[in-house]
Amino acid sequence: MAAVIDERPHYRPARGIHPLHAVLLAATIPLFLGGLLSDYAYYSTFDIQWSNFAAWLIAGGMVFTGLAVLSSLIDLARARGRRKQALLTFVLLLVTFALGLVNSFVHARDAYGSMPDGLILSVIVTVAAILATWVGFSSLRVGVTP
Repeated sequence: MAAVIDERPHYRPARGIHPLHAVLLAATIPLFLGGLLSDYAYYSTFDIQWSNFAAWLIAGGMVFTGLAVLSSLIDLARARGRRKQALLTFVLLLVTFALGLVNSFVHARDAYGSMPDGLILSVIVTVAAILATWVGFSSLRVGVTP
């Protein structure tokens, strides 16, 4: 009796993102976006409290980005079949962290001295955080085994 070989592809779920890493990654967007919106509000009204809000939101974003960088480094060490994607996530998070640190230093100046550099950096950091999160969550796919 001959063995029957199944030629159909077998679908298996790809190893997804760790839940803690997902929370840390997703938390960066609202904090940096809030900082960007606060910077825009300060740019429009020159009410100093908006600059203070932006500085605190960016500091919170930096905390979560730093933890996401560490989590991404662990994910990079554990990645097998998706090493390029894990490396890209790590690099994007590292860039987000570096630019966010510069943005924090700019916001450490007095409110008037932080404009327009703070607003421009907030736009760049927010876009970098969105890209890092997008790439990080793009691992949630179904894989095919031959």
